[in-house]
Amino acid sequence: MKRNDKIYGMHAVRALLDSRAGDVEQVWIQDAESARKRLVDLLQLAMKAGIPVQYCSRKELDDMSGQARHQGIIASAAASSSMDENTLLTLIENTDRNPLILALDSVQDPHNLGACMRSADAAGALAVVVPRDKASGLTAVVRKVASGAAENLPLVQVTNLGRTLEAMKQAGLWVTGLAGEADSTLYQVDLKGPTVLVIGAEGKGLRQNIREKCDYLANIPMLGSVSSLNASVAAGVCLFEAVRQRGLKG
Repeated sequence: MKRNDKIYGMHAVRALLDSRAGDVEQVWIQDAESARKRLVDLLQLAMKAGIPVQYCSRKELDDMSGQARHQGIIASAAASSSMDENTLLTLIENTDRNPLILALDSVQDPHNLGACMRSADAAGALAVVVPRDKASGLTAVVRKVASGAAENLPLVQVTNLGRTLEAMKQAGLWVTGLAGEADSTLYQVDLKGPTVLVIGAEGKGLRQNIREKCDYLANIPMLGSVSSLNASVAAGVCLFEAVRQRGLKG
C-alpha cells in the first residue's frame, strides 16, 4: 500500500510544492479570511500544479495534525524515497562540492532532528545521516521544524552508523566527533577538507563504538555554568565553524 506523508506549516509546504509538486495529492487550507490572505501564494502554487485544495475548519486541521502548529495549511504527499548507505556513498562520489555531512548518533527528539536539518541545509551540508533504530526519522514534526530543509536535504537512515562512518572514511572523508572531554577544541580541528561531523544523543553523547570510528574528537569550549549544549545547537556551532574555516559565502 502506498504510504502518504502529512506535511504542515507554511515553509514546509512551500518547499514541498517547489521541489516535488507532482507528489502532492491534496492541500487543506483553513477556511478563514486571515488564513486565505496569508496563504494566497501557496494556494496559487497548488492550483497552478493542479492539486486539489479543500477548505476546512481550524479544528479539522488541528485533528489532522495531531494538535501541532500547522499555520493553517496541510498537504498530503507520496512518501519521499529514503536513502541508504549505498546511495549516500554514490552521492558523495558524484558531488562536485567539498563534502560536509552531519551524522547524528541516536538523536531521538524530532524537534532536535528538524533543527539539525535546518542548520545543515543552511550550512550547505550534503546530507544528514542517522541510525535507522533508536533515533528519530523523517516525521511531520521534523519537516515542520526543519522549515523546508527536509525537502531539499537528504536524510539518510542507515542500519549501522559505525559501519557507515567507516565507509565514508574509506571514501576520503575525515570524521570529527563532538565530545565534552576531548583534549582539542572544535576550533583547533581542521574542517576544511571533506568532513563528517558527528553529534551525540541528548544527554548521553557519542556511544563508545562511534567514538572509536572518529579520526578526531573535539569539544565546544563552555565558558558559563552549563556543561553541555542542546544537540541541535551543538550541531549548528560545528557546522558553521566548518563554513567559517572553508571561507564560504552565501
